[in-house]
Amino acid sequence: MKLIVENLNLTRAGQEIVSDISFELSASEALIVTGENGSGKSTTLRGVAGLLPINSGSVKLLDETGKQFEGETREYCHYLGHQNGMKPALTVRENLDFWQKFCGEPDLTIEEALDEVDLAHTIDLPFSYLSAGMKRRVSIARLLVSDRPIWILDEPTAGLDAQSVKMFTNLCKAFCDGGGILIAATHLPLGIETEKTLEIGG
Repeated sequence: MKLIVENLNLTRAGQEIVSDISFELSASEALIVTGENGSGKSTTLRGVAGLLPINSGSVKLLDETGKQFEGETREYCHYLGHQNGMKPALTVRENLDFWQKFCGEPDLTIEEALDEVDLAHTIDLPFSYLSAGMKRRVSIARLLVSDRPIWILDEPTAGLDAQSVKMFTNLCKAFCDGGGILIAATHLPLGIETEKTLEIGG
């Protein structure tokens, strides 16, 4: 599996935000996206994830034979942005159940995913009851309940304490070791051996 991004140009409100972004990632590789605030990191990630229209350029996902995967690339991506993407009034279980059904391709059970982020005891609590750090960990559990080969993460460790950051980096390593492709805008190195760097606006 290979993700190929070529000459990506993205505009918002008629203004060009990023231009001529190109990179290639194979299975088990990670890309750390860096740059100053406002440089276009989030826009780049959302463009690759298929959440923003591309002005020009292309995003392709190829199999081992070089054939392009069917459907849109976003169908193969988990995207975790600044927002957690959870309904406050629903329980943790109800939120994760929704995302598992929406994303398809079940991987871990909800209980197993919450065990991975050390939040099994919160499963029947309303999401709104949780602290900011716990909410972020539940959103990380969302990545684990459905099997998608690409993770696109925008400041994923925001609100996490040091222990939770270590937990998260271990999950990222395991994901890449299993053949996943990871793209993350973060100021923290994830310690993945296959880690590459892309500076936006540099």
